[in-house]
Amino acid sequence: MAGTPPDVMILCGGRGTRLQEHTQTLPKPLVEIGGRPIVWHVVRIYAAQGFRRFVLLTGHKSEAVERFAAEAAWPDGVDVECVFTGEETPTGGRVHRAADRVRDRTFALTYADGVADIDLAAELAHHRRHGDLATMTVVRPELQFGVTEIGEDDRVSGFHEKPRSDHWINGGFFFLEPGVLDYLDDSSVLEREPLEGLATDGKLHVWRHTGFWECMDTYKDAVTLNDLWLGQAPWRVWD
Repeated sequence: MAGTPPDVMILCGGRGTRLQEHTQTLPKPLVEIGGRPIVWHVVRIYAAQGFRRFVLLTGHKSEAVERFAAEAAWPDGVDVECVFTGEETPTGGRVHRAADRVRDRTFALTYADGVADIDLAAELAHHRRHGDLATMTVVRPELQFGVTEIGEDDRVSGFHEKPRSDHWINGGFFFLEPGVLDYLDDSSVLEREPLEGLATDGKLHVWRHTGFWECMDTYKDAVTLNDLWLGQAPWRVWD
């Protein structure tokens, strides 16, 4: 990666209400995959590709996240800082409250619960080529259920087991310019008015990621990721 890599903000403030089997005692970023908190995996994805400075935007059970960040054995040269952004602050508001950390140059932003085998250098190069304010990774998630193919006269012609969606969704892994901060305030939900405003103004581009991607949104997702870790975890892009 040419030049100094952008700083990375990671949204770590949510409650993880659909993960209650774990999050009654732990904040969602500290739910473990393979014996390590999922936020550790997210940091390692970036660190393996040359990113060095990380800002964890904390909220719910912030003290636990701060304790983990201070005590974890990070790779050499990696610096992880926590910024408390409020107990109930929405996603865009968290970035707004930490704006002084990234106000002067390109920065990366992602969620603490998503892992992928994404080529971040390629996405950053794409972001710099188009020259607009924001790049958002989009993915086609695997559907939860199998699909029935129906032909003429309502006759079943076949089945597809958990195919990928025909639609692209927000997969996190953003690259953003400081001008994005003008679209944010304390009450901003990043995925609503800020991204919608950037799109309306023609300032938002996508990076299509077609490899592995998974979001740990439910207990079932956590089980799936732990099973993958015991095999060959596709997001393990570090040695």
